[in-house]
Amino acid sequence: MTPRHDPLGTVVEHDGIPRRIPLIQDMTLADFPAEIGLFPLDEALLLPHGKLPLNVFEPRYVALVEDALREGRMIGMIQPRERRGMVVSDDSHGDPDDNPPLYSVGCIGRITSMTERADGTYGITLTGLARFRLLREAGLRRGYRVARIDVSGFAADLTDPEEEVVYDRERLLESLRRFCAQQGLSTQWDALHEMDDATLLVMLPMICPFATAEKQALLESGSLAERANTLRMLLEMAGHEPDEGASPS
Repeated sequence: MTPRHDPLGTVVEHDGIPRRIPLIQDMTLADFPAEIGLFPLDEALLLPHGKLPLNVFEPRYVALVEDALREGRMIGMIQPRERRGMVVSDDSHGDPDDNPPLYSVGCIGRITSMTERADGTYGITLTGLARFRLLREAGLRRGYRVARIDVSGFAADLTDPEEEVVYDRERLLESLRRFCAQQGLSTQWDALHEMDDATLLVMLPMICPFATAEKQALLESGSLAERANTLRMLLEMAGHEPDEGASPS
């Protein structure tokens, strides 16, 4: 089934039933907004084609989810530059530290599953669509930050991942094995060995317990091969002290 657009830009399938939101595999650069609501979250990495579960409880981000559900289901995931742990009390009353500076590159995620709880909070899963460059912030909307963005430099994110990636897979997995041993982490090795390269190089960077700057380096890697090399170097350079509360699984 090949989609087409009517004169107003609405996606219409061949049977004439309009779709307000295109299928993920049919999305083009024209389907991305010029402005997007931001979800700044420390040490949270969303990559194109990856899936990121989120527990949404702060009122401003509950509002962001509600607005995204009405407007294409897209949210801009991005990391703060200077602060760890974006859990900020709602009684901050405009404290400047509540809106720390952000990295210039984030990733647009589309809400592909959602659970609304009785207390009004949400559990959602974002599927990574494409990276974006933050051009400038455009103020606050219902408490959350909004920014002008540009996706055009990351058009390749909308295509299927490379089938063959030129990298040393065995060396990467051996680096991961040493890292897990040093950190006291466990993982499902059989599942990792069965993954194709594209899946491995999306999933593994997202779940490894790296700090913000390291996660950002993985996000900004220009290709899967570059990401693989960056990931291997980070694993090999990682310290020997366990990072509690995070484990590849």
